[in-house]
Amino acid sequence: MTATTPLQRHLAEYRALRGELEDHLLAIASSVDGRRFEFQAPLRGFALPPGGYAMLGDRLGQVLSTRLDHVDAAQVGWEGDHGPSVQSRLAIRVVHGEGVIREGDGLPFHDAPVRPAATEEVAAWLGSARGTPLPVGELRLAPGVPFALDAGGFDRHTFFCGQSGSGKSYALGVVLEQLLLGTDLRVVVLDPNSDFARFASVRAGVDEQLAARWRQLAPAITVRDRDTLRLRVSELGREAQAAILRLDPVADREEYAELIELIETARPQDIGALDSRPLALRVRNLGVDRWRTWVRGPGETVPDALADPANRCLVLDIGSLETREEQALVAESVLRTLWERRAERRKVLIVIDEAHNVCPREAPDALTALATDHAVRIAAEGRKYGLHLLVCTQRPQKVQVNVVSQCDNLVLMRMGSEADLAYTGELMSFAPRDLLAGASGFGLGEALVAGKLASHPALIRFGRRIAEEGGADV
Repeated sequence: MTATTPLQRHLAEYRALRGELEDHLLAIASSVDGRRFEFQAPLRGFALPPGGYAMLGDRLGQVLSTRLDHVDAAQVGWEGDHGPSVQSRLAIRVVHGEGVIREGDGLPFHDAPVRPAATEEVAAWLGSARGTPLPVGELRLAPGVPFALDAGGFDRHTFFCGQSGSGKSYALGVVLEQLLLGTDLRVVVLDPNSDFARFASVRAGVDEQLAARWRQLAPAITVRDRDTLRLRVSELGREAQAAILRLDPVADREEYAELIELIETARPQDIGALDSRPLALRVRNLGVDRWRTWVRGPGETVPDALADPANRCLVLDIGSLETREEQALVAESVLRTLWERRAERRKVLIVIDEAHNVCPREAPDALTALATDHAVRIAAEGRKYGLHLLVCTQRPQKVQVNVVSQCDNLVLMRMGSEADLAYTGELMSFAPRDLLAGASGFGLGEALVAGKLASHPALIRFGRRIAEEGGADV
């Protein structure tokens, strides 16, 4: 038998004392205002992570932050028989945290017992929430408890972000499906990745009742792709007409004036129909006459589709277009048309997927710069006209800051970049920092939702789609 040394015996005694005290540490909470609370809890068996739900006596609270502290035994009132010198040197591990009281009498309290809330207690509280519910999944920290977004929250702009592979496009589809099924809101989608190209079709294995509802809605879902995304040059704004040919109103004043005069008098559909030799050479050299977006003969254009009330959901599959310039032109035309018709005050949710391409922080060309300007204008002033943005991206810092900063709702999926998380937290100050920080550990389809669209900042797991996904990974 190996003899123990005095040091080993001392360490064993120390650990035994610390474990004994930690096992008897009370899990208690206090609140000085009846709205927020602080708590302490033993480390062993701790089950109240940030975002989780706790019962504080007969009140329900949500933990927003936790930390591990080491304190002297004397600070928690331990009275042992080893003398005050041991008490002052015995460091014990205590979990301290803070949170918000979600349901209670609103009165201050002290030393209320704390325990994790049972799923039925959380479900009962969520079931009493007001508003028009849009069921999108379940709570991540209370599995089996359904979670619904509040449809009324979409009268604010929404920022939807997550890195590639987080399930962002799939989850966006879940949200749009519920908006179409549960509200009369009109939806216009700028789709650079063709993720919604089959949005009118039902996935295999969907509940038959849901599938029937979606098939009933499907005739009002219009998807336009490279074969049907058409524009007339005479319908475009003057700045876009010039940008197509890279004309500057001052440096190229003669060609610019000639272009405007020809368009105003002849009102051509195809820019290749310009009969001025200098302009025709510019069109040919730039290859603009080979763009598929021009109307050649009779046919409905993108502005026509936007004006048609029968199109409850209009998906513009700009990802199917061959050139970056055509994609930027269609995006510019959509945003400009919706802004110019703002006086109609018809509520529209404008979904900009892969927004770092449509309205980037630094526009690579004049057409994208125009689209970005329209997005900024809608973000700043669109709400009073019923124009609401849902901006979706995997690169938050690449999106125009004046668009992101106007968003009052956040859906954050897995984000591994600390810089992107810090940037998002800076602009979305209403989202709890510890919940934001946890986004780096989210699994597929998991998210933090915060803002007016949610009853509270919640960690959720999105449910299944109804419609087919068009842009799934290979």
